[in-house]
Amino acid sequence: MSTPRIAFIGAGNMAASLIGGLRAQGVDASAIRASDRGAEQRSKISAEYGIETFASNAEAIADADVIVFSVKPQVMKEVCLDLAHHIGEQQLLVSIAAGISCASLQNWLSQSPDAAPAIVRCMPNTPALLRQGVSGLYANANVSPNQRQQAEQLLSAVGLALWLDKEALIDAVTAVSGSGPAYFFLLIEAMTAAGEKLGLPRETAAQLTLHTALGAARMAVASDVDASELRRRVTSPAGTTEAAIKSFQADGFEALVEKALNAAAHRSAELAEQLGQ
Repeated sequence: MSTPRIAFIGAGNMAASLIGGLRAQGVDASAIRASDRGAEQRSKISAEYGIETFASNAEAIADADVIVFSVKPQVMKEVCLDLAHHIGEQQLLVSIAAGISCASLQNWLSQSPDAAPAIVRCMPNTPALLRQGVSGLYANANVSPNQRQQAEQLLSAVGLALWLDKEALIDAVTAVSGSGPAYFFLLIEAMTAAGEKLGLPRETAAQLTLHTALGAARMAVASDVDASELRRRVTSPAGTTEAAIKSFQADGFEALVEKALNAAAHRSAELAEQLGQ
């Protein structure tokens, strides 16, 4: 597959991480361009990655094969309406804006009701900034196999890219991985505070917690068994780990996690409805 010409609308942190990932994969700077309202951000991106930048969104997308919408959800409608007459039928539109459905994008970007653009909707998460992210991707019916490869190449530049069969599952992805880093940060906060109350210096408690989280995640990723089996393997009968696990479960840990993720998924669906109007 030849390298597509990629234009980014918005050059904030997530766009910068994607551009950096593509450049690290060997994609030539001449194949990437970006637009942004801020002159300082344009200069920063251009200097760091050697790409051409524009103040005009319309200029940035001219002749691009892939257009990545990486603006805030609150301004997506305005950006799309302004670009509607500049979008070509063969261009792939990739949105990484949370809460904006394919139907809304099509409504804002189509020049006529019969013109349905090729759209891939993505939900990356913040570890993408370190190229350790995971993204859920959904393609509408107008996306060709070649365009699916282009979208996967783009998101794979910052981590794992997983395809979804139904767009509604984006809400579940948001609940699990989109918001997920914050759940682990909350656990890290709680474990650090508990360690300090047990008598550890705060810095020591923080380092123990952080590196335990990192090590556990790496073990789980590298393992050929699931997390429940890994847990059983480190939980000796009548030992210290079992005492902690039983305490977690007695207070309804699993039900609490399920309730929290359901709340996130429900809010994701609500936001999509509000932002898509």
